[in-house]
Amino acid sequence: MNFRVFFLFIIISALGCAKESEPENDTTVYSYLALGDSYTVGESVEEFERWPLQLRSRMIQNGFSFNPVKIIAQTGWRTDNLQAAINTELTIEKYDLVSLMIGVNNFYQGKPLSEYEEGFRALLDIAIGKAKNGKDGVFVLSIPDYGMTPFGGGSKIIAIDVWNSTCKSICEEKGVSYFDVTEISRLGIEQPELVAEDGLHPSAIQYGLWVEEIYQSVIEKLN
Repeated sequence: MNFRVFFLFIIISALGCAKESEPENDTTVYSYLALGDSYTVGESVEEFERWPLQLRSRMIQNGFSFNPVKIIAQTGWRTDNLQAAINTELTIEKYDLVSLMIGVNNFYQGKPLSEYEEGFRALLDIAIGKAKNGKDGVFVLSIPDYGMTPFGGGSKIIAIDVWNSTCKSICEEKGVSYFDVTEISRLGIEQPELVAEDGLHPSAIQYGLWVEEIYQSVIEKLN
């Protein structure tokens, strides 16, 4: 385990033990909506180790006040599953931050790229509509490469790059921030501590690396 990963492990462990203080009355309290699939819900890690919760915890440690994260995500969801859940679960409330990470199950189940593109566009429009500041309050994470895990056999899935290129292009078209975490996910075979015990999903340490990658850009959305 290299020093960077070891340091993240210590930080994540501390987050699980820390008790968050209540915000003062005159403090701006932010809200965050996280939309996605197994990667957002944190399959095979503890609840506090999910990357949206790690992101929130890091923001709180740096002086921001946040309500609990609203997560609409489930293992196995495609774009259509997520949209159906959004239609059922979301109210008229808007959020300071909205994240979207979806598509791996469309890809894994052999759905056409065109179907993913249509579904992703619709979801991104929903995300923009649910953000208080529109597109400026939204950010998207790329589809990880599950091939670079024990479950995936340790072989890079090049076709995922095509899907992520489509995702990135739509984000650029809409003016939404896009973050590439795929290359981090491809370290899973070389650094097994980045993979959860199920041999497929990211570990808390990998999620911490994602947060490290996106944190500075995301906090600028609150200023």
